[in-house]
Amino acid sequence: MIEKGEVKFIGRVLTANEISKIEVFPKFCDGLKGINDFSHLIILYWFHQRDNEKERQTLRVIPRRHFNAPEVGVFACRSPSRPNPIGLCVVQLIEVKNCILKVKGLDAWEDSPIIDIKPYLPRIDMVSEVKTPEWTKNEPKP
Repeated sequence: MIEKGEVKFIGRVLTANEISKIEVFPKFCDGLKGINDFSHLIILYWFHQRDNEKERQTLRVIPRRHFNAPEVGVFACRSPSRPNPIGLCVVQLIEVKNCILKVKGLDAWEDSPIIDIKPYLPRIDMVSEVKTPEWTKNEPKP
């Protein structure tokens, strides 16, 4: 069984606001060819401010963004404290200029390393009928 792998960061978050900027490192820019044809992207990023032994050992949390949430396992919530501090976010692509993506809806912090970028494909990424616990409905709107 493989217990360890290697992740190569392909870029970083330059600015994290309502409209954010993601820099793709020059050696990966060729991978952006055709990305303008998509309105939305999936961004995988590294929770670099939670990358320490204590946070990586966290297996149970009380989700802070949910009013009256119970204690749950990290695999049952979106906590940044987890064995592998990987974040995932669906964003709207606003513009691509050189190696910079302007996006809306990014929930990463400034300087967060980018792991990967994937196109959002409704046919395979959207799920129409889902089941979630009641506590997940008590979240403020983004």
